[in-house]
Order: sequence, then structure tokens, then C-alpha cells
Amino acid sequence: MKKYIILFSTVVALSSCNDDFLDRYPQTSVAPEEFFKSEEDLELYVNGLLTMPGPGSYQSDQSSDNMATTGAIEIKNIVTGSPSSQTITNGWNWGTLRNINYFLDNYEKAVASDEAIAHYVGLAKYYRALFYFGMVKRYSDVPWYDKTLDPSNQEQLYKARDSREMVMSRVMEDLEFAVNNVRETVPSGTPGLNAVKTFYSRLALYEGTFRKYHSELGLENSAGSFLQKARDLASDIIGSGKFSIYSTGHPESDYATLFSSQDLMGNSEVILVNPYDSNKDRGSNVNTGVFGDFEQSPSRDLAMSYLMKDGSYYSSIPNHQQLGFVEEFKNRDPRMMQTFAYPGWVRQPNSTPYIQSLNKNFSGYHQIKGYQNTTDNVAVSSADFPVYRYAEVLLTYAESKVELDELTQADLDITVNVLRKRAGMPDLNLAEANQSPDPFQVQKYPNVTGANLGVLLEIRRERRIEFAMEGYRYDDLMRWSAGKLFENIPQGMYFAGLGKYDLTGDGIDDVILVSKDTDIPVGDAKEKNSLGVALIYYKAGKIDENVDVFLENGEAGGMMVTETKARTFEEPKYYYRPVPIQQITLNPNLNQIFGWN
Repeated sequence: MKKYIILFSTVVALSSCNDDFLDRYPQTSVAPEEFFKSEEDLELYVNGLLTMPGPGSYQSDQSSDNMATTGAIEIKNIVTGSPSSQTITNGWNWGTLRNINYFLDNYEKAVASDEAIAHYVGLAKYYRALFYFGMVKRYSDVPWYDKTLDPSNQEQLYKARDSREMVMSRVMEDLEFAVNNVRETVPSGTPGLNAVKTFYSRLALYEGTFRKYHSELGLENSAGSFLQKARDLASDIIGSGKFSIYSTGHPESDYATLFSSQDLMGNSEVILVNPYDSNKDRGSNVNTGVFGDFEQSPSRDLAMSYLMKDGSYYSSIPNHQQLGFVEEFKNRDPRMMQTFAYPGWVRQPNSTPYIQSLNKNFSGYHQIKGYQNTTDNVAVSSADFPVYRYAEVLLTYAESKVELDELTQADLDITVNVLRKRAGMPDLNLAEANQSPDPFQVQKYPNVTGANLGVLLEIRRERRIEFAMEGYRYDDLMRWSAGKLFENIPQGMYFAGLGKYDLTGDGIDDVILVSKDTDIPVGDAKEKNSLGVALIYYKAGKIDENVDVFLENGEAGGMMVTETKARTFEEPKYYYRPVPIQQITLNPNLNQIFGWN
């Protein structure tokens, strides 16, 4: 049994009770004077505001170039369609803010110590910052409300959008209060001081880089102050000595342990845990969504992003684009084989290597990061989720330093190279990286220049690799102004053409690609490999043919094709979302920006 679950169950119970409370408030069924009386009441309400990502984040990279997806993902619909405020109607939701502001309007009625009150107010302001961060990322300019909305107040109801500059200034004020007042020691599974600092540094890095690379905002001159704040907060956490990268000296498995552990409490790397235990009615099973060919599959572009084990560029390997599944996994960054199902990987309860399942519109690659490789349903549903990792703090520090033109080799040694050591990878050398940038990275980010081009690109690579399938990539592409990468249709595994292929790495054929006109034999009529096992047959051809596997050159081979619909990323428009047309109709003072209609 997880020892911490008792503490967390208390939080969940409070939160559950609070659901009814929040449904009533701020209505008149019970006066706030009857509720906000004590520290316990403040705790009860604030626990009801608790919000954290969970294992579903292992599927959120569908919205980035890390994944191919058959799902109706918003960004995919945008770049392949004709989006407008009539078709994009999600996101303009203010109920969470209403609940937060209601607390901030009424907490003073409680009798408690100044320290306790400041702690809970700090948490409420942290949650308000979380809320507004999401809104600003989506809409940029949004109305700022720091009081509970009064339905009779016409000025509030018909408020126009406030500037991004103003809103983010208020958000920073909220977070400053939070880091100065939130307790360091808090109940397990809830955010404390270091979690608040981690989020604050994330937000500051996002906003600083967004302003730097998005000239349409006209806020480039203010980017530096945000980057400095990100740097300083990350430095505080690093300097505290309270956290370290989880490593037991097993680079082939330490990284994966973070995403398959039944208990992350006490893990030296995890700053905030979202704990699960299905025996305590607190379970989450995402196995069927993470693994397989139902909706998502990792892209070949992600696979090609991993370095060689000796630190050299994969793009330097002769004919690397024509390497098949088994060859491309050889001598790579060990994190690749802890993220992708690799040749020879065994899926429980089987005792023999898994053979990649190929299907239409999928890449052929399978994800194992976040997949719980066990037949124990309790264990599958009880893996903890690392909400904030110390790894993020390290990379925030490194990136903010390079963006400020302050990065030194010593900075790399306490950040990027700590992560590389955990993975058994050689150190990143600043001078060498700048001398010979990876062409594969350079073509992705044409708006990056300067003497530190090479090392900046390597830090961006490190973020992509370290946080693959954790939901970071979309935000990174947005803040770096790299939306044009969404015009690239995700591709999959490479096959030289029709014929037999080994997919498990033992040198023995497992599958056979045949022509679309072939009659696939059944039963004993199927060709067998040297082990006496029947080959798995797939018809291969072009995407408009009646086949099982789509290849870019049809029967002549190439990378697997996931779709063909043309994509267009319109800049700067698609870095933002329109206010839904229904809201414009209700409040004509809400204007659209950056060409939305």
C-alpha cells in the first residue's frame, strides 16, 4: 500500500465535498459568513481548486510534430481546414476563475493566523495564474478579472479584452505573492513552494521566449525581464539542493522508471506528484490510448531527433533517412528505447519480442513511455504521474541563460549534462556545438541565429527528447515561433520496398510486404521463417490504393505515409485562437485579433 495515499485521500475527500460547495457558491443558499470561519475552511475550499495533469498527458503530444494521429486534434483541423470563430468554440470558459476569485473575495472572513491565511491566498493566486496562463497562451489578450463577476454589473459583463502585457503583469504579481507566502511543506500530492517556483519559471520562460520570437506583439523589449525571472527562479531551486536527477546508475532504465513507478513520493527528481492508487478509488488507465495503432503513433521526425550514443548527430550517418526499423535503433541515446517500442522489446504477458503492428494512417512506431507493461490491472491504473520534474528546472535554467547570452560551459555541466549523464550520454560541449550545428536542427528553426546557434539548438533538442510524450512540445513550438513545422505531414518507418523484413532485431524475418494485387495465403499456406513461424503479411502501396501499409513511393518503398491532406500554417494568426462567435454576439466589445473572424 502507498503510505502517502492516506494524506492524499484526505485531500480528495475534501475536494469531493467541495464540489457541491462550489456548485452552490457564489449563490445565496449559504452566506459566505457561514462558511469562511477558520483555517480548516480555507483549506477545504483551496483543496477544491486543486488541478493537476495526469497520465492523459502521455497522449497530449498528438498536438505536435512528435506524433501522427487519426484523431480530430484542433491544430490538425486548423492547418488542414478553414478555421473560424464559428468552428473553433472551445476554451472560453471562466467557471474556474469564478471559483478562485470567490475565495479571494471572502477569505478575510476566516479567523486564522496571518501565516496560514497568506499560504492559502498564495495557493489561490497560484491557481489563478495557472488559469490565466492557459487563457493567454490560447487567446493572448483576454479580460482580466480579479473579483467575482457580478451578473448585475454591466461594465464587467461587457468588458473588452485587456492587453497581454497587462494580464501577464497581473499574473506575475500573483505568482510573486505565491512564492513569498506558500508553505514549503504541504500535504502530499498538493503544490508547495517549490512547485509554485517551478511553474513560475515555466511561465516566465514561455512568455520571455514568446515575446522574443513573436514580433507581431511588439513586446520584444520586455522579453529579457521574463527570461531573467525564469533564470533566477530556476537558480533558486537548483541552489536549494533539495532536488536531484533520479539515477541509480542504470541508464537503460532510470529514465523510464519515472513514468512507470507505483510510488514517486520521495523521488529526488519529482517536485510535484499526482498520485494514483486504484485500490483507493484513485486510478487512471491510459494503456490502450498510449500503445498501439488506435489513434496516435510516434513520428519518424521524433525518432530522427535522438543523438547517437556517442553524442554525434544521427543526421551524420550515411543514408540515415533510408535506415530501416532495426538499424535506426542501434547505438542511439538510451532514452529512445525507453520512449519507443524497440526491436526486441517484449510486451507482457508474452515471452517473445513484440512485432510492430503496421496499419493504415499510422507510423509503424509504438510508444512505451507512460505505458505500464504489466497484466496487473491494479498496477496499470496506479502509476503515479510526475507533474513537475527537476529536469524541467535544469533545462529552463539552461535555455534562459542561452537566450540571455549568458550561457557558459559550467551552466551546461549543471543542467543539460546532468540529464545526459543519467542517460549514459557524453557531455554537451558549448564550443563544439556552436562550431558545427546539426543541419537537421538548423532547418527546423530558421529564425534562430547568432554565435550560440548550435548550443541553443541542442538545448531545444534536449527538451524534445527529455519531455517527449509529456505534453511540452506544442507549447515549445508555439513560443519559438516554429508553427511552420505543422505543415509537415508526420511520416513513419522506412521500408525499401516489397519483401521480407526483420522487426525484432534477431536477423529473422517477421513480416512480408506484398503487392496490392497479391492474394494473401491463409493458414499453413503462409510462408514461414527459419523458426517455423508464419510471416505476417501486409499489402503495401500508395495511400489511395486498397492496401494495408501506405508508403510514399508505393511498392517502390519509402517512409510510411500517415495522410496526404495539404497543411498550411498561417502566421501569425494560427499562434492564437479566435474568441468563439457566440461570445462576440453576447459581448460586442470582444474584438478578434490577428486576422480571425
